[in-house]
Amino acid sequence: MANALDQIFVNLKHWLLAWFPSAWQPLISMVISAAAIIAVFGSLFAVTTLAERKGLGRIQNRPGPNRVGPFGILQPLADAVKMLTKESIMPQVADRFIFFLAPTMMLIPTLLSFAVLPYGRNMAAVDFDAGLLFFFAVGASIEMSVFMAGWSSRNKLALLGAMRAIAQMICYELPLILSSVTVVMVTGSLSLGQIVDSQAGFHGGWLARWHVFTPWGLAGFLLFMTAATAESNRAPFDLPEGESELVAGHLIEYSGFKYALFFMGEYFGMMAVSGLGITLFLGGWRAPVAGLDWVPSYLWFFGKLGVCIAVFIWVRGTLPRLRADQLMNFAWKFMLPLTLINLVAAAVWHYTGVWSFGGAAAVRWLLGAALIGVPYVVLGRALYTGHGHGPRTYRYAT
Repeated sequence: MANALDQIFVNLKHWLLAWFPSAWQPLISMVISAAAIIAVFGSLFAVTTLAERKGLGRIQNRPGPNRVGPFGILQPLADAVKMLTKESIMPQVADRFIFFLAPTMMLIPTLLSFAVLPYGRNMAAVDFDAGLLFFFAVGASIEMSVFMAGWSSRNKLALLGAMRAIAQMICYELPLILSSVTVVMVTGSLSLGQIVDSQAGFHGGWLARWHVFTPWGLAGFLLFMTAATAESNRAPFDLPEGESELVAGHLIEYSGFKYALFFMGEYFGMMAVSGLGITLFLGGWRAPVAGLDWVPSYLWFFGKLGVCIAVFIWVRGTLPRLRADQLMNFAWKFMLPLTLINLVAAAVWHYTGVWSFGGAAAVRWLLGAALIGVPYVVLGRALYTGHGHGPRTYRYAT
């Protein structure tokens, strides 16, 4: 019964394919997979926007959307109708073709990146041997869409916002990729399915063998998600849309459905990179402890994805925006060196796996924690004291 529930969507797809001639089945299979991805993540996008507005409202001691439908649950539908019917204004001097193409170039790569993620047992749309490489290859084209939006607008603020966004994305793409390389080093594979399989089994018969439960895996996951936050233009790294400096950044001339496509692309990118982090460090669709394997695998994946999205919302409502110089210093002087050090820690963890003396596991943990913890403290202190900033003092009116 549990296996049938776990494979219900796989069996449903095979049942649908059986209605078509064998020559058509590969094409129909791609269409079914694409339609399922768009439907699932399109619905998740609507739910996420509502949850974010409600969550931020609670954090800021206000109700959030509560007018459209019971408790405001139809707000995403109202937003969709507004974006579809709102007038789309294009600057007279804009490059019309590039201006129209930029939102599409933002959305398509994020949809392609969903194709290689394993959402459950036997539930990857495409299982590439180099799925991780494909994910980063299609994701790299997002920088081009941002530049196209800023350049085609023929607006100096839009161009400045685009250049600042591209600089930020390039800076944090390096730590994002390098933190993923640790998993490739340990597993010896670029296949996301094989990476999930490498995290099968349990420590001590109960705790999952996820990579995050190792010193290098925990550090890699935190570095990965921090870089992913910056890549997704989420707070506190949302400088490309700094209202006080650049208004809406590279989106300043966009309105209506074109703006909605950019908005959707950013949320899809956040979901895709969260799904990749789950696959690399959190066991993908696997259960966290023994005895819970009866839960359908896709529920574990989307449950973890929901937790990651909730953390993104929590961080947005909690932390203030960084300055541009702080953002760059944090990337080049802290994140990048720490990801390189984490590569060494992962290599040491891998090659000390043959140790079999008493307490070997504890020694490996202490060694890995020292390799990462000491540089973390040193780099953090250097980042804080390098600019001569002293402790903050607060004065209150009397």
